[in-house]
Amino acid sequence: MIVSMLYKVARRLLSFPKVLLRRDTAKEAELLVLRHENTVLRRHLAGPVRYEPEDRFWLAALSSLIPRHRWRAVFPVTPGTLLAWHRRLIAAKWDYSTRRTRTGRPPTRAALKNLVLRLARENAGWGHKRIQGELARLGHPIAASTVWEILRTAGIDPAPRRIGPTWREFLRAQGEGIIAVDFFHLDTVLGQRLYALAFLEHGTRRLHIAGVTAHPTRRLHIAGVTAHPTRDWVVQQARNVAADLDRRTESLRFLLRDRDGKYGQSFDAVFEAEEMEILKSAPRVPRMNAHCERVIGSIRREVPDRVLIMNEAHARHVLAAYQQHYNEHRPHRARNQLPPDAHEQTTAVDDLESRRLLRTRVLGGVINEYRYAA
Repeated sequence: MIVSMLYKVARRLLSFPKVLLRRDTAKEAELLVLRHENTVLRRHLAGPVRYEPEDRFWLAALSSLIPRHRWRAVFPVTPGTLLAWHRRLIAAKWDYSTRRTRTGRPPTRAALKNLVLRLARENAGWGHKRIQGELARLGHPIAASTVWEILRTAGIDPAPRRIGPTWREFLRAQGEGIIAVDFFHLDTVLGQRLYALAFLEHGTRRLHIAGVTAHPTRRLHIAGVTAHPTRDWVVQQARNVAADLDRRTESLRFLLRDRDGKYGQSFDAVFEAEEMEILKSAPRVPRMNAHCERVIGSIRREVPDRVLIMNEAHARHVLAAYQQHYNEHRPHRARNQLPPDAHEQTTAVDDLESRRLLRTRVLGGVINEYRYAA
């Protein structure tokens, strides 16, 4: 719009000599055109000639002072090009696209869309109206239909009662009341396979290896070691662990196990007597008992893979030492780097040079524990 106005003013100013002075201004205009052409050529000595917008503006304005039959001889471009420049400059006067106002709703900010999707993921039972209400409470006014559209675009059902919680969400929500159990095996130096039964409390990450408890306050239970895990043996280990859990059975509500035939009804009855419900994972889906699988992997990497197991007695000794280390010293990310039996965060140490660091060797140095001297 501004270019069009300047072009119109320039044409009027250039026409004044022709109207007022009544002299031959065509020759003067030709000289101006030639001078400008010379300026353009000098500017492009090293390359092809290109006319900038200001060049087109000036040449188009001077064209009004020169007869049209002289354009081909005077101007460095064809008359058609010159007229095209003139048409574009005039057309700019009637271009209102820059002044158009956007109609309809303003676009939703990306940060607000991400917040809508986060609320939907973290609250499976919330519909689009419930999410809209929560956003309004947080100071984000947004229409319920907009929330609905955001969820639909992301492939999420805007209605409440979406697909139920995943196993990860369920285990996290019920973590304080779940104890999981699973078998794992060890191989002796002579190739004999031994089996152990591990229990893990989800809330505290306490590990119980039943039958190898060497300390009355231990929280990691690995239920005995045997080469022949029969149903009777499994039931007896369950009784041993249940007796150690008596002080905390009020908070434990579920026992999570797989469908191994060694458990049986007698095994379940031991924990049902403590008012615990039995949860069975789907066949061949170890991820449904992921916490227990993870701790069994830690046991294998940190002990059997680095120690030669001689026999059952040696296996019980090794697992008992690891159980004590796991519950009383080993840090856990799920507990803010605290071991299961710790309840207070360690105070920060500023002066490292004045403190003496002590090392305790577990299993002959296979595992090291570090503490500062008092």
